[in-house]
Amino acid sequence: MSTTGPRLAYSRARHRETLREISDKELLLALRDHADESALDELIGRKTKALVAAAERIVHDREEARDIVQVGFLRLWEHRDRYDERWSANTWIYRIVTNLAIDQLRSRQSRQKQDEPLRLYTQSKLDNRAQRDRADLQREEIDGIFQELSTALTDKQRAVFLLREIEGMPSKEVAAIVGCRESTVRNHLFNARKILRRELQARYPEYARGRRSEAEG
Repeated sequence: MSTTGPRLAYSRARHRETLREISDKELLLALRDHADESALDELIGRKTKALVAAAERIVHDREEARDIVQVGFLRLWEHRDRYDERWSANTWIYRIVTNLAIDQLRSRQSRQKQDEPLRLYTQSKLDNRAQRDRADLQREEIDGIFQELSTALTDKQRAVFLLREIEGMPSKEVAAIVGCRESTVRNHLFNARKILRRELQARYPEYARGRRSEAEG
């Protein structure tokens, strides 16, 4: 009786267990140097949830965000030989997904021209519950407010604000992902904050007052 099958299955299971214990960067190197599909599977398991959330904040649509991340991992596999280990794993992966998300948003805006911002604004106004006490606002409602306010930002401003303020990435890494200088990241971030503050005060004055009261206290 041949034992090749069970041994092979055991070997694969042990390999997958080993992959779960190594860093994201080591997984990318396994992809680049050995075309290791199991390493890709491990990255998908680790990164999908966060990447979908990031893409959704850019394109304002969860299903589109899921599609973008799927395409992102396909691109990651197809261009695995281009990975430069001087880059962090997060920088490499987020750059692929962020660029795809921005491309998707621009494509949609090109098709729908001026109608899409109006539709997003109208829908968000129908769904908003801004008159509720601020203490009752849940995280998903706050995300909804950000989605509405961020329509006033440019694509790059939205991406920079998302990566820097929400994902907590350092400016140097954000610059690498977006493809600009650190000084440009700081400019985008400054302008994004100013615009969001202005939009918050205009659309949700009661929430803006609450923020000012906290700062003054």
